[in-house]
Amino acid sequence: MTVRVGVIGAGWIGQDHIRRLTDVVTGAAVTAVTDIDVARAGEAAAQVGARVLAAGAELVAADDVDAVLVTSWGPTHAEHVLNAVAAGKPVFCEKPLATTPEDCLRIVEAERAHGRRVVQVGFMRRYDAGYRQMKEVLSSGNIGDPLIVHCAHRNPTVPESYTSQMAAQDTAVHEIDVLRWLLDDEIVSAQVITPRATTNRHEHLRDPQIMLFETASGVRIDLEVFVNCQYGYDIQCETVGEKGLVRLPDPAAVAVRTTGVRGSAVLQDWKGRFVDAFDTEFREWIAGIAAGEEPSGPSAWDGYAATVISNAAVQSLESDSTVVTVDMKPRPAFYGGAA
Repeated sequence: MTVRVGVIGAGWIGQDHIRRLTDVVTGAAVTAVTDIDVARAGEAAAQVGARVLAAGAELVAADDVDAVLVTSWGPTHAEHVLNAVAAGKPVFCEKPLATTPEDCLRIVEAERAHGRRVVQVGFMRRYDAGYRQMKEVLSSGNIGDPLIVHCAHRNPTVPESYTSQMAAQDTAVHEIDVLRWLLDDEIVSAQVITPRATTNRHEHLRDPQIMLFETASGVRIDLEVFVNCQYGYDIQCETVGEKGLVRLPDPAAVAVRTTGVRGSAVLQDWKGRFVDAFDTEFREWIAGIAAGEEPSGPSAWDGYAATVISNAAVQSLESDSTVVTVDMKPRPAFYGGAA
């Protein structure tokens, strides 16, 4: 079976996923593309022999679209995902699921009313080999119950359009999702502390930021978000348990010795660091659709939780580092919560 995918949003990430679905993933074909920029949609569609449609609603309803990929501007996500749910078509939505908790809950309720999971959110770290190995160690119980998690998310630079709030909503949101998954635990409070600011930032930006989270079981998480670190793209994660610890491996790189120095290269962007995770994510999504299965990746509920928790971090940032309680609804049984 070939899964026919319609793509809403032909920007950089949309074009990269169109390439991935065409050249990397088996069993998929991009059949329709739409974008607010018609010329850009036409260029992306022409490369894969797809047709261009005028709007997201038309694409969702198209007979030659079995599944929908949403990579448009964040505030449009809720509309497109809700249309796909109403049509009963599998929909993969790049983060955020929606930009407000209220819109996320609208999607959750629509999917529950549909009676079957069709929504997957694009948190690709769950598909990274290193994080999956960490998950196996934690699930085995070999290091005992987790107690503390230390994380860092560093970028060499960010554009001037990057805001202090984006440190939580666009950057740390990946750690928020993957840590909920790794620990199988919910984050219940958030606090953001701002140390001495780097001189390499844009004047309006508070950077770095230290984010402190607590989970329902009492695990303490510290996350350094430093988006102007200059030296490279660097993702770190270490979980300390009662009997040991597990650490995310650095990407494989050759060691070079020359002119009195021993070292290895540091990646410069997220695309190179997580390219394999993206590929695995889409292979598994397409394979699940072809098999008639519900998506097994991050759910609409996970998208809602990530939005609520990242918003709590922003609230702390904007209120002089107050500890903010995460105001999250109880998880429905539909998504694995208590009946």
